[in-house]
Amino acid sequence: PQGYNFPQTKTFEAATQIPRLMDGSRVNIGLLLALAGVAAVWVFLFRTYAGYAQLVGGLAPAAARYAGFSSRRALWTALLVSGGAAGLAGGLEVAGPIGQLTPYVPAGYGFAAIIVAFVGRLHPVGIVFSAILMSMFYIGGELAQSRMGLPKSITGVFQGLLLFALLACDTLIAYRLVWKR
Repeated sequence: PQGYNFPQTKTFEAATQIPRLMDGSRVNIGLLLALAGVAAVWVFLFRTYAGYAQLVGGLAPAAARYAGFSSRRALWTALLVSGGAAGLAGGLEVAGPIGQLTPYVPAGYGFAAIIVAFVGRLHPVGIVFSAILMSMFYIGGELAQSRMGLPKSITGVFQGLLLFALLACDTLIAYRLVWKR
């Protein structure tokens, strides 16, 4: 309508995006939130009674029931905390580097998160280092795609090789191979 001044797009975009930690990079305040979340999970799991119950419930449900811990409570706690963390991560991804909600936002991050948790040995601090390693795989895959003309699925190949190598190491450590004549 005439006489109405629509808000500037630049101002609207700046108001909806979360702040970046360094100018010229994609690193935003989500990094600080993730590190605070890692510290909170570490304190919860290794310094509280409820965290101990959570660990025992996840590692040995029968032992948890025998000790009087509620396996149902452990399951619901894990589901709610992980669902909340995934929702927060998705919101930070949309409000951060992408800046808008598109149909291509997920990009397989859920499957990558399973590999990150497995490589990090399900320990909060190990998961941080595993996430750094996986981010290097993503960046390396993008560079291989753009500079060498390799297919986009090269990142998935890197992830699969890492997972199979880790599974092979676990298998060879846990089971001794005996050659019989």
